Amino acid sequence: MLDNIFYKALDDEITPDVAKELIHSSNQFQLFDTADNLRKKINGDVVTFVVNKAIDITDKCMIGCKFCSFHNFENYWMTNEEILDSISQAKSAGATEICLFGGITKEMDINYYCDLIKEIKDKYDICLHALSPAEVFQTAKNSDITTYEALKQLKDAGMDTMTGASAEILVDSVREKICPNKLKTQEWVDVIKEAHELGIKTTSTMMYGTVESWEDRISHLFLLKEIQEETKGFTEFVPLTFLSENNELGKTCNGATAIEDLKLHAISRIILGKTIPNIQVSWVKLGYKMTQLALNCGANDIGGTMFEDKISIAAGSEFGGYFPTDKIKQIIADIGRIPQERNTKYEYL
Repeated sequence: MLDNIFYKALDDEITPDVAKELIHSSNQFQLFDTADNLRKKINGDVVTFVVNKAIDITDKCMIGCKFCSFHNFENYWMTNEEILDSISQAKSAGATEICLFGGITKEMDINYYCDLIKEIKDKYDICLHALSPAEVFQTAKNSDITTYEALKQLKDAGMDTMTGASAEILVDSVREKICPNKLKTQEWVDVIKEAHELGIKTTSTMMYGTVESWEDRISHLFLLKEIQEETKGFTEFVPLTFLSENNELGKTCNGATAIEDLKLHAISRIILGKTIPNIQVSWVKLGYKMTQLALNCGANDIGGTMFEDKISIAAGSEFGGYFPTDKIKQIIADIGRIPQERNTKYEYL
């Protein structure tokens, strides 16, 4: 019976109940193999990556998520000049993408973001992968406008794509425990759909390993699949394992096990299939060796060079620094796969 379920998974006949059976099967290696076969069927042996830099504007934040280690970690706020200098350094190193986000404050209204984005785009020809649904949601509130109007103004200013961060677990009973002051599930979905309607591509994410169950994780994945079937606006899915240092939740939650990390990547591939064909490994969260394993459990993308991920460093990551392209290519080649640089929208470079 179980072999038949794995066979159906390969044929993209997946339901929440089947997904639960696969996850709770004692034959976890068959789960990994099924996901890897699907990956090969959909993406071949190419592993993509992007040369990018993360710029966290500030660690000041009014939201107070219980899993966050970044809030007031260094107590800083970058000036526009400092942001431009950081982008200049990234451009010199060959970056094609800037990930721009950070804490959320009442001062960050639509004029603040639009002026900053215009200044960046006037000076640099680079893809601006910016903000998240939570930032857009609060920006709209700060500016007394709708989230749709906020997104429209951000796009007109030059924001190219938007991150799918602030998703955490898209189940409100979980959100009430880990991020009670953040936007609700439906509000996150609404902002994402509005962005897609305006032609703003986004990523999709999940932060797992706190208080949620496997049923919650599976529900989250099927919601993302449903959105993608409607909008076709997601470029990728990125599982983000919870890092437990220097935050409130870390006192009671140790995070996911290594096996859970691999199972999450595998079931993501099986559920999302061709609907969201790109499954990204966060090397910043998992480290290099676990990244190689995840690439053999359904994932096909290794993310980016990042240069610096202050958020992950604050939470205890040992891998939050620069990941040179030569090392990215070596890690991919070492598992018999083909490295391929891409841009934000997964076009080969």
